[in-house]
Amino acid sequence: MRDAGSMLSELGVENVGKITVVRASVMGSPNIGVFSKATDGYVLLPEGIPKRRIEKVSRLFKVKVLTVDLCDSKLLGVLPAANSHGILLPYYAGEEEGKLLRRELGVETGTIKSRYTSLGNLILANDKGAIVSPLLGKRALRKVEDVLNVEAVHGSIAGLPLPGSTVAATNKGALLHPEASDKDMDLVSDVLKVRVGVGTVNGGVSLVASGLIGNSHAVMVGSLTTGPELMTISTIFR
Repeated sequence: MRDAGSMLSELGVENVGKITVVRASVMGSPNIGVFSKATDGYVLLPEGIPKRRIEKVSRLFKVKVLTVDLCDSKLLGVLPAANSHGILLPYYAGEEEGKLLRRELGVETGTIKSRYTSLGNLILANDKGAIVSPLLGKRALRKVEDVLNVEAVHGSIAGLPLPGSTVAATNKGALLHPEASDKDMDLVSDVLKVRVGVGTVNGGVSLVASGLIGNSHAVMVGSLTTGPELMTISTIFR
């Protein structure tokens, strides 16, 4: 359970409120949101995760886990944008990758043609709505709506054009960058239709999506996340 050499090490489980919160590391890093992604339909983990870890994650989130490297990368939280309905990939993704995702997960897939390729950082989405970076144009906005099957709007959070980095969201709640304004909080609440709050992960990291993934059943946070941070997170995602 505490094997430091494993690619995914569970460090602690806390049943706080009505949701299970797990502290973990992926690829030896507390930045679990960089290397993994969770939705109410599936979880993506990098190839090489031990089978027993995969089974544990599947039980925790109560969904299928797919281990895969996309675009020759393990940055599954950074490159693709996703919800339960679909997955968006950078323009250079291979056709076979889209076929694999459709076959294994039964989701829509698509690519966005842009020089900005870290779609996971640029697009914030759950199953109810999406906020898209103004760095991506109207054509990308329509693509998000088509593939993820939600209404999408342009927006920045805390003055940064990276809504996918500055907010970590599920279908129940959203944790925002600590410098998010009331207007930012209203935007996320209105578009994603969830409870919102501000906070940090991993002992003060403000780009919260780098250290948190979750769905309606559970939340996984980086191994350096503190007790006070956990309490904030549990309140938002309960």
